[in-house]
Amino acid sequence: MRDDDLRASGNIEDRRGMGGATKGGLGIGAIVILTLLGWATGIDPRMLIGGAEMVTGGNGPAVSAPGQQGVPTDQMGNFVAKVLGETEDVWTQVLPQQAGKPYEKPTLVLFSGVTQSGCGTAQSSMGPFYCPLDHKLYLDTSFFQDMQRRLGGGGNFAYAYVIAHEVGHHVQNLIGLLPKVQQAERQTDKRSANALSVRTELMADCLAGVWAYHMNQRHQNIDQNDLRQAVATATAIGDDRLAQQAGRGAVVPDSFTHGSAEQRVQWLSAGLQSGQVKACNTFQN
Repeated sequence: MRDDDLRASGNIEDRRGMGGATKGGLGIGAIVILTLLGWATGIDPRMLIGGAEMVTGGNGPAVSAPGQQGVPTDQMGNFVAKVLGETEDVWTQVLPQQAGKPYEKPTLVLFSGVTQSGCGTAQSSMGPFYCPLDHKLYLDTSFFQDMQRRLGGGGNFAYAYVIAHEVGHHVQNLIGLLPKVQQAERQTDKRSANALSVRTELMADCLAGVWAYHMNQRHQNIDQNDLRQAVATATAIGDDRLAQQAGRGAVVPDSFTHGSAEQRVQWLSAGLQSGQVKACNTFQN
C-alpha cells in the first residue's frame, strides 16, 4: 500500500515513552492477571480492569499526562498519522452521504506499554481499542510487530486495516449504534452479550473495508498483494485462530467476542467490494 500522497492527520496524541499512570490505578502485575483472566473467560479485559480500578481507586482514577500533539516525525508514527488522515478524509465525505451523519474526527493516542483512557487502563497486551467515552483510539504500535511475529499478518495495508477497524467503532458510535449495543450487552446473559460483541466487531471489519474501498478510489494505492495481506491478517486475528494459538483446546463459538477467521474475512470483503455502509449491517445478516 502506497502512502506517499496520503494527508497526515494532526489529531495524534503521542504518549510513547512517557510511562503509565501518574497516580492511583492498578499495578502492572494486577493488570496482566486480569487480562489473562478476561482472555480465559471471554470477558473484555477492559471491563475487569475498569471494575477493579473503581473498587481500589480510593484516590480517584489514574491519569496520564497529555502527550505531544501533532504529526509524529518517526516513520511508524508518521504512517499512523497518514492512515488516520485518510480515514478523516474518507469518512467526512462518506458518512454524511451514506448515513446522513456528520463525521467528527477522533484523536488517536500512541502509547508504549501502559496508559490511561476514558474507559480505564490501556495496556499493550490488550491490543488497539476505541474508547467511546473520550472518542479516542488507543494504539501501541508494538502490536504491529506482534502481528508479524506471532499472528502471521503484517504489511502496511494490514496495519492500516487495524487502525481503520478502530475508526469503524468510532463510526458506530457516531451513528448511535454503539451505545445501544453496550446497553443491550449489560441487560442480557453472557452468551447473548458475546454474540452482540461479535456482530459489533464484524461490522467494524466491514466499515474498515468500506474505508479501504474509497481510499483506493481516491488514490489507486491498493494492489492484490495488499488485499492478500489484509485477508491474512483478518484470518490471523479471528477468535478461533487466537484460541488455537493460545492452546485453549476446543474452540467454543459462544465465547467469541470478535468473530471467527472466516467471518472476519467475509465482512472485511463485503466492505471492500461494495464501499457501502448499508452492506455492513451484521445485525440483520
